[in-house]
Amino acid sequence: MRRTLAILFPFVLITIVLLVSLASPRAATSPSELQGSYRLPANNGWTYVHLQGTPHEIGFQNGYLLAPEIADMLKVVILESGHDYKKDWSFFRDAAANFMWPHIEQEYREELEGIADGAAARGVKIDVWDVVGLNAETEWGYYNAQYDKEHGIKTAARAVSEHCSAFVATGRYTRDGKAVIAHNNWSSYLEGERWTIIYDIVPANGYRMLMDGLPGVIHSADDFVINTAGMAITETTISHFSGFDTAGIPEFVRARKAAQYSASIDDFTRIMEDGNNGGYANTWLLADSRKNEIGRLELGLKNVRLERTSDGYFVGSNFPINEKLIREETDFDPADLGQSSVARRVRWEQLMAENKGKIDVASAQRFLADHYDTFEKKEDADERTLDGHIDLSPRGSSGWVGPFATAGAVQNKAADANMIAKMTFTAAAGHACGKNFKAVEHLNAHPEYGWQKPLQRDMDAYPWTVFGAAR
Repeated sequence: MRRTLAILFPFVLITIVLLVSLASPRAATSPSELQGSYRLPANNGWTYVHLQGTPHEIGFQNGYLLAPEIADMLKVVILESGHDYKKDWSFFRDAAANFMWPHIEQEYREELEGIADGAAARGVKIDVWDVVGLNAETEWGYYNAQYDKEHGIKTAARAVSEHCSAFVATGRYTRDGKAVIAHNNWSSYLEGERWTIIYDIVPANGYRMLMDGLPGVIHSADDFVINTAGMAITETTISHFSGFDTAGIPEFVRARKAAQYSASIDDFTRIMEDGNNGGYANTWLLADSRKNEIGRLELGLKNVRLERTSDGYFVGSNFPINEKLIREETDFDPADLGQSSVARRVRWEQLMAENKGKIDVASAQRFLADHYDTFEKKEDADERTLDGHIDLSPRGSSGWVGPFATAGAVQNKAADANMIAKMTFTAAAGHACGKNFKAVEHLNAHPEYGWQKPLQRDMDAYPWTVFGAAR
């Protein structure tokens, strides 16, 4: 594995911002709502944006600074949703207006409207229903499955596939006895190539947040967030899950609110449970770095389970835990040792035991690049390894939704308690193992995925880089 470390310190951020402000020909004529915001040049595959102010100002800054990326990302979401769910984008726009908007509180309505306004100011043809549809991208599979069930439509794909690997540890498991947290995002490469925004958000109310995300979203979406209350938040989806409550609060709203207003594991749990719609059902891994307490919240629609400790670890690889949840809300088979989620859980347990007392950020980076298949009992980059390579699996796309045959671990993040206290984390775009994905090679080998060709592009692997909130 060949990786290097590049560091972007907060004081460097400030220096670059001053240079950009002085040199930019549009600085004097930029809309007033952009005051205090900025975008930095791409750094090792990531684009860093600083947003601050009222909800509408933060949204406007997001939409304006990332307008080209938002227009591009919306094309991806429309393409994938049409292919996967066999429905026109108007179907999801209508759902955004009729089922989601009534349950979005005013603060986040204003931010979503701001994104549409900011992008429109840069010439992007978009409105608030497109923005809500983009933000709810991770929830549409659940909504679509529920809709098809209620209308007697045979659903082409189950609500959710297995994707993402993560852990959080503290106490006797870590090198310094303090929390370490890490996550890699598994998605289609169509999305992953674009899941490369670093958001530094300073809201008028609540805590400052540093997170990764897609362009044009108010939440992380794959969920790796730290805030100035010392909280670190991540998750992995609950695979084989189904269920959706159209009268609930969208998951993307609850996730953003929890990131912005949580100062404890209890705060996070309360906010996520309030109005739970079942969308994007996750096992959340949490670290309260000030209390040195970690938690795991398995949040189904009907079944919720919270565990916490100050000495131990929690791992996630999309396996449901609660037997009642498995029985009532999934078609998951825990006895199938060859499925990705089970094989990766076995590997996490091995790594935690082998590295007890030694886990740190460097360990986390190594774990996220791991290619050991516990079912085959050998090194073999595929869908059963922590650094997932579904596209390389000899089993092909069997059991995976739509574009997930061209998919895997698309980016990675890790932090320890000291980094969280300083509002920094380390991130690597692309596969942590350093392997590049080449679109032409893959599409030539798999012509059945030619529908992705108009938007598919290379996804190169970049070195680990430290990002921090600007001072």
